[in-house]
Amino acid sequence: MGETVEFPSNGGTATGYLALPPSGRGPGVIVIQEWWGIVHHIKDVCDRFAAAGFVALAPDLYHGTTTTEPDEAGKLIMSLQIDGAGRDMVGAGTWLAASERTAGDRVGIVGFCAGGALALYAATLSDVFAAVVAYYAGMGFVDRTQPHLESLRGGAVLFHWGERDHSYDRGNTAQLEERLRAAGVDVESHWYSGADHAFFNDDRPEVHHPEHSRLSWERTLSFFRKHLAATPAPV
Repeated sequence: MGETVEFPSNGGTATGYLALPPSGRGPGVIVIQEWWGIVHHIKDVCDRFAAAGFVALAPDLYHGTTTTEPDEAGKLIMSLQIDGAGRDMVGAGTWLAASERTAGDRVGIVGFCAGGALALYAATLSDVFAAVVAYYAGMGFVDRTQPHLESLRGGAVLFHWGERDHSYDRGNTAQLEERLRAAGVDVESHWYSGADHAFFNDDRPEVHHPEHSRLSWERTLSFFRKHLAATPAPV
């Protein structure tokens, strides 16, 4: 089980859900919520990272609000202040990277749905993020965050896409990936046959795909272990 922690953000403090590995120390990963908020699924993802040897922190971008209703979730994500969310994510990453619990001077960041776009955006704001994993990040929300992709030089990004997800297509995802490669980013991308939006979310049986969920998780762990093995701050 994890715990609620506070970290500096926006000139004050923000909160998040922190999960530690059995050893008490490991590479750091920031976990960014779907549009539902810090619900059970996101906390469970942090716990799973911890069980795999990582220190995982999910910053609460809604500051205490969660929902299970799609209409309410849509209102919450549309009212989210992108600049403020960026400061919360960078604050979480900076705090985690400086923690004695964290191995390495930089951390990874992973996000789901809108959180995938937010994770990519956060990585353009600070060098504290060494690697990004984005699960089914809708292009509409990528456009809303307007990430300055050139700021990701030297970083690494892993994308997980569902072939039945209608929030993007191979054309616009290919353009996004090419922009990143042109900026010198190491890009890895996987498409999952028959997978719908939110296929990793096992709290949503109507879309969850166990096989693709397992494979994408293995790839995510391998990706972070590779890129967070030695993470000195850039000069």
